[in-house]
Amino acid sequence: MCVVAFAWNGHPRWKLVLAGNRDEFHARPTAALAGWEDAPGVAAGRDLEAGGTWLGVDARGRCALVTNVRDPGHPQQGLSRGLLASDYLRGGEGALEYARALLPDAVGYRPFNLLLFDRQAGVWIGNRPQVRMAVPEDGVHVLSNAELDTPWPKATVLGTRLRAWLDAGHDDDFDPLFGALADDTRYADALLPDTGIGLERERWLSAAFIRGQDYGTRASTVLAIGHDGSGTIIERRWGPLGTALGETRLAIGAATA
Repeated sequence: MCVVAFAWNGHPRWKLVLAGNRDEFHARPTAALAGWEDAPGVAAGRDLEAGGTWLGVDARGRCALVTNVRDPGHPQQGLSRGLLASDYLRGGEGALEYARALLPDAVGYRPFNLLLFDRQAGVWIGNRPQVRMAVPEDGVHVLSNAELDTPWPKATVLGTRLRAWLDAGHDDDFDPLFGALADDTRYADALLPDTGIGLERERWLSAAFIRGQDYGTRASTVLAIGHDGSGTIIERRWGPLGTALGETRLAIGAATA
């Protein structure tokens, strides 16, 4: 998951509305969004290489999401960051409880951003360049491959479109959010971050939706969780060059139970 916008306590029905894209190598084996037989109540996609997930929910309305941190100065070494999301969903801790317990060990994982939510709180943890934790205020926030609310262009624009969705009074019409996730606009050089990967690659990765033969957007996900913990999660999957591969829609607090 490489670009995310979420609204926390910003909608009369939904406590959490989240829209995000997962970008990954197309050859990396992945299972589609589904209930996990080995973790009753959990619904998520699954990384079949390391066993974790990039985004999932459980029947109680808890949610976990992880992105990598794009910084060649911090090697991708350590425990799989996807295990952080799956471990939270498998367990019984609240978001803040899990986050605080993780802090002493966070440096041992590959560079990550982790978002955790339950019905009471949301929390962000990052472990590069140092371990940090923050509790997002009510409203709209964005996340990509840097710290929470870092204003990378694709993240800022996605956040703006989520605010417009909220302002328009949408309830269960999520097509405008999927439209925002499908935006393949590349941004001007002056707006791009310098993460040490070279200008050409910065340009290519500046789009919310990345099309590539070997690497690109693999999944677009929208979820909405109500104040009672029930809701909806929808995943649209993509193959090389943005070929559509299917969609899964699950009820949170019902089909995941």
